[in-house]
Amino acid sequence: MICNICRSNAVSSFETLDRKKYWSCNFCGGKHLDKSYFIDTAEEELRYLEHNNDIQDKEYRAFLSKLSDPLKEKLSLGAHGLDFGCGTGPALADILTKEGFKVSLYDPFFYPNKNVLSEQYDFITCTETAEHFHDPFKEFNTLNDILKPGGWLGVMTSFLTSDEMFENWHYRRDPTHVTFYCENTFEVIASQRNWKCEIKSKDVVLLQKNYD
Repeated sequence: MICNICRSNAVSSFETLDRKKYWSCNFCGGKHLDKSYFIDTAEEELRYLEHNNDIQDKEYRAFLSKLSDPLKEKLSLGAHGLDFGCGTGPALADILTKEGFKVSLYDPFFYPNKNVLSEQYDFITCTETAEHFHDPFKEFNTLNDILKPGGWLGVMTSFLTSDEMFENWHYRRDPTHVTFYCENTFEVIASQRNWKCEIKSKDVVLLQKNYD
């Protein structure tokens, strides 16, 4: 077994919960669901359609500001970004557009225009998306490829703060959530790609691509 986040072979059996098998990486600290339990894409899409991501919802916009506020401090006005995994209601893109930035959209289900993945961006946002990655090592490499040198990747996902919380953790119980991160996981993700890593707050990390 190889870690789907960092490709380390330091993976061990972690838990079997709700008849599902989970693995733990002793190198990056990440956890992931065994791929034999991934739901199919049709079921996954139906689950996403249940989300009520209203662009104008004040509470949702305040939630997303935990990422947008520290990210925009890193950016020049007019910078062009990509909201990667924007979902049905790209509220974060709306927030940043109104702050003077240009934002393109990509979501494999709802904004599936792969042409946007052939460009490079000053910044990329990835909010409540990384936990859905079936192959995060590959996905973060893709994000690295489309991020300009010196550009910023902002990620928001619920951090697993202790192994003891995993069994009853609401985040685990969502059938579309298959990959789980802690702070150390992002430090490893960054080091493998020569990125700078800033943990801005719980569940929020900013990663800067090196200029070299």
